[in-house]
Amino acid sequence: MVIQDRHKTAELTARLWGAMEAKKIIRDAVTNVTLMRQTAIDKPGLALAIVQIKNFQARRFAGTYCDLLASDQYKSAALFFLEELYSDKDYSERDAQFVRMAGALERLFPQQVVQTAVSLAQLHSLTEELDQAMAEEWIANAGLSEVARYVLAWRRVGRRADRNRQLATVMAIGSELNHLTRTPGLRAMLRMMRAPAKLARLGALQRFLETGFDTFAEMGQENDGAKHFLDLVTARESDLIEQLFDAETVTCETKILQLLGQTQ
Repeated sequence: MVIQDRHKTAELTARLWGAMEAKKIIRDAVTNVTLMRQTAIDKPGLALAIVQIKNFQARRFAGTYCDLLASDQYKSAALFFLEELYSDKDYSERDAQFVRMAGALERLFPQQVVQTAVSLAQLHSLTEELDQAMAEEWIANAGLSEVARYVLAWRRVGRRADRNRQLATVMAIGSELNHLTRTPGLRAMLRMMRAPAKLARLGALQRFLETGFDTFAEMGQENDGAKHFLDLVTARESDLIEQLFDAETVTCETKILQLLGQTQ
């Protein structure tokens, strides 16, 4: 009995420590994003340049995955990645919900989704850092074509390790969502969370979790489609990162022009 009590105490302590760590990571990430947003507001032209960078990247993503967007099996997943992870939309509402969620993580959401929420917060913070750095360079090279400005901005910002970490985090979120679909009863649990999430003003985050869960559950029903999708994204994004850093400038610009052309 004493040994069992000790095990229960150790397990509870580990969970509480994990929740506290998750809260800190989420709050730090959102604080970082908030500070960057204020910097963009205070500096003339920077906010607009960030929007232009994000729009360019969303169009590039749509071009890179035009085949998946036209596929019955992978369209939903490609749209989910485009709209939730590579989008140019304003995530202010979801950020505010992250702050509220950080204080109620253990109470409102199942333990299985905590890591997904942490990964999403970390990804958002890193993406905003890179996009803002890109926007600074974008402004400095206003006389160049759109594609030339982007390639030059990418290379001047550098941070190759962070680019690889950004991609790894995106893939981790996808893998976590795919793993959640294999957890018995979790879909029903998420559905039950709708009312509490709405009362706690966590609707945007709840929608993200439900949409991600349903997208990967649907895709994974056919020949391990989720793994195939994630492998494709990893391969294509890794190849593009390598080209943006290492290829001849003309070769790189031509490749991106081709991708953008797929969206027209």
